[in-house]
Amino acid sequence: MAKRTCRSCGAGLEETFVDLGMSPVSNAFLTADRLQSMEPFYPLHAYVCGGCFLVQLEEFESRENIFNDHYAYLSSYTSGWLRHCEAYARLMIERFRLGPASHVVEVASNDGYLLQYFSSAGIPVLGIEPTANTARIAESKGIPTVVKFLGAATARQIRGPGRGADLLVGNNVLAHVPDLNDFIEGLRILLAPGGVITMEFPHLLRLLKLNQFDTIYHEHFSYFSLLTARSAFARHGLAVFDVEELETHGGSLRLYVRQADPGGEPVSSAVEALAAEEYEAGLDRIETYRDFQATVEATKRDLLEFLIREKRNGRTIVGYGAPAKGNTLLNYCGIGTDFLPFTVDFSPEKQGKFLPGTHIPVLAPEAIRETRPDFVLILPWNIKEEIMEQMSQIREWGGRFVVPIPQVAVLP
Repeated sequence: MAKRTCRSCGAGLEETFVDLGMSPVSNAFLTADRLQSMEPFYPLHAYVCGGCFLVQLEEFESRENIFNDHYAYLSSYTSGWLRHCEAYARLMIERFRLGPASHVVEVASNDGYLLQYFSSAGIPVLGIEPTANTARIAESKGIPTVVKFLGAATARQIRGPGRGADLLVGNNVLAHVPDLNDFIEGLRILLAPGGVITMEFPHLLRLLKLNQFDTIYHEHFSYFSLLTARSAFARHGLAVFDVEELETHGGSLRLYVRQADPGGEPVSSAVEALAAEEYEAGLDRIETYRDFQATVEATKRDLLEFLIREKRNGRTIVGYGAPAKGNTLLNYCGIGTDFLPFTVDFSPEKQGKFLPGTHIPVLAPEAIRETRPDFVLILPWNIKEEIMEQMSQIREWGGRFVVPIPQVAVLP
């Protein structure tokens, strides 16, 4: 077998972060006619680089097969996320004085969920999105979209004279990139002189502290701290000059990146403060990563004990949501229809399908009122407040919510 190497710095990859066994691709939902067909499972084994400390998975399934024309995730179906993106657009327009002469480009623009706010402000936009089904939705909103993966070659094709990006956005895409250096080089090529890149991604420090192991799945090739992201950008002449800590997706970072210029604007104190916090937490020491497996295994036992106990007591449990993180959790814990007869989701792209691996059916949210379960297991725990508000009617019959992360908890 070929030697594993870090996709960022190229060092040998030998240290295990966490091994979640064998799992299907998390967004590979099944239709009824495929339930009897062979379903591919791959190792869900995360390693940590001993050189730059990037946590990462090996690439087993190609990006073309994961992000295909039947991609099930649509960004516009989470109202809280849309509010986040609208606020982001207002902030960027004001901070960087964007207007009709500016050019905003988003990588992994999905269904136009973000660029619509810049477009409505009269700012020219362009989306770059590899999944044709979501790109078609964006186009229907008037968002011009190039259906391609971003890399250096694509960036050269897209960028015309004077058409560099004044603002280049990447929300929750950095983790999805198998060829990290080619992707960052593509960002560098697309960026206009004086332009700004913003990148949002789940924060590895929060993953460690809050036991967010279910955010590890095959579509996420890498898991970043500020330290690892900063070194990856620096290899391409790009510098992180500001950072914000966000509550989205269980705790994320928003990096502000520009072309490296030793004589330019000083780096914000927030960057150095967060870097100091990560050093204090030991993210630059391999020993820090070695205890995570035991924490994950304890969570698996606790969740199974809860489900077994409540089922033996005759109570009914169903799921809410069909996120990728939920599929990691269910497959790792071996939870199928024996524990969860169904889950529900607002996205019509997922309704009527079955979760990969576990084959739990995905129904419309109305199924919860019709069946009146005792417990609703919230799989997208990062938006639990939104879900509990939407489904507050379960309290009419004494139903309660359950979250599995960071530990199993029954909520009122």
